[in-house]
Amino acid sequence: MDTFDAIKERRSVKHYDPNHKFSDDEIEQLMSLAVLSPTSFNMQNWRFVIIKDPEIRKKIRSAAWDQAQVTDSSLFLVICADLKSWKKSPEQYWKNAPKEAQDFLVPAMGPFYEGKDQLQRDEAMRSCGIAAQTIMLTAKSMGYDSNPMIGFDPQKIAEIINLPDDHIISMLMAIGKQIKPAMPRGGQLPLSDIVFTDRFSS
Repeated sequence: MDTFDAIKERRSVKHYDPNHKFSDDEIEQLMSLAVLSPTSFNMQNWRFVIIKDPEIRKKIRSAAWDQAQVTDSSLFLVICADLKSWKKSPEQYWKNAPKEAQDFLVPAMGPFYEGKDQLQRDEAMRSCGIAAQTIMLTAKSMGYDSNPMIGFDPQKIAEIINLPDDHIISMLMAIGKQIKPAMPRGGQLPLSDIVFTDRFSS
């Protein structure tokens, strides 16, 4: 599917065929493209938890306002991020880069993030948001629909998935075959209200 069409046709679908299954090859294709999403310093701080166990899905559904797509979608992800990835062997992120790039970027990561908890969290959410969009557009191009979800209790889900202390949950993601289309778009703001040149109008 053309990228423009995928963007236009992507919608947040809530109702999925619970009998449809993703093949391992499809999951591999989807996730292989997701990890091509950009991250600051190439630190690849996103972490994707694929929830396959039906009982774990039921527990997550209970912690996510009983939303049916948690259990009914073909593929269900908890999209997380490692807040401290910037300090965990940073040389690994640049192992294939020219030496001059390694020498500049690797030692720069620590001073950029050290002691800046809000920046670390902001970076995690940025990375996960970009990856989530990659996943949604890839899914649409593969003939599937998706739903990024924020209606959940992060503490309960963190306990369910055994989230490490230095990680954070960004969102949940349901992907599958729709059985009911999304409602019509609620209404887009005109570009004149949201796009500015050089500065905000006074």
